[in-house]
Amino acid sequence: MTMQDQAVLLEREGAIARIVLNRPAVLNAVDVEMAEALLAAIKAVAGDPAVRVVVLKGAGKAFMAGGNLACFQADPAQAERSAERLIRPLNEAVLALTQLPVPVIASLRGPVAGAGVSLALACDLAVAADNVSFNLAYARIGASPDVSGSWYLPRIVGLRKAMEIALLTGTVEAAEAGALGLVNRVVAAGRLDEETDCLARRLASGATAALGATKRLLHESHTRGLAEQLEAERAAFCACTRTGDFAEGVAAFYARRGAEFTGR
Repeated sequence: MTMQDQAVLLEREGAIARIVLNRPAVLNAVDVEMAEALLAAIKAVAGDPAVRVVVLKGAGKAFMAGGNLACFQADPAQAERSAERLIRPLNEAVLALTQLPVPVIASLRGPVAGAGVSLALACDLAVAADNVSFNLAYARIGASPDVSGSWYLPRIVGLRKAMEIALLTGTVEAAEAGALGLVNRVVAAGRLDEETDCLARRLASGATAALGATKRLLHESHTRGLAEQLEAERAAFCACTRTGDFAEGVAAFYARRGAEFTGR
């Protein structure tokens, strides 16, 4: 199988791993092959201690234009079975993505629809081109959200706005996406890769254990009371003090110089 035939590409550049959704001819609409390949790529990244940041992006003109509906059209009687085969590996992929001990950046351009919205929201940060457009879309085909969309959306934009986006399936363009917090920054389409790489390099040069601990604390704060969160923060901070990056950060602070973190 050639690289062009692979549904998902995994590229490494130093401490940066790039996971590329690679079905550009269909705007990266996800099918079972892509879902399973995405899960495999995330697991590969999770097993590589040299990786300090992950970028998730789509090949071609789109991030992901939702799920591939061809299987449902081809055999309507097997629609439920087809949905199970597609959603289960995607759910595993989302869990694996959020459990990665390093930051994950979504690099978004063009259509981001259906499961594409869910995957983008599951990333820790998002950089979007000014030609990006979000549409949750599920209600248009008589379905409800999947792959974490109904979990992340109200937490990011609030329940009332989430209801509007999900029930009315209107398109959210780049400027509104930035205002709502669906993305962290919007950049010119021609500069998306450059801006994403700049952010990735910044994170890759950070204190990896501290960034991972911060990511975990923020995710788990939804399930804890204040007392539990305070204890989790104490434990995480103390764990950070045992890293070389903490020693370097303190030394750099007193030396009035920039810290040179190694990820250890």
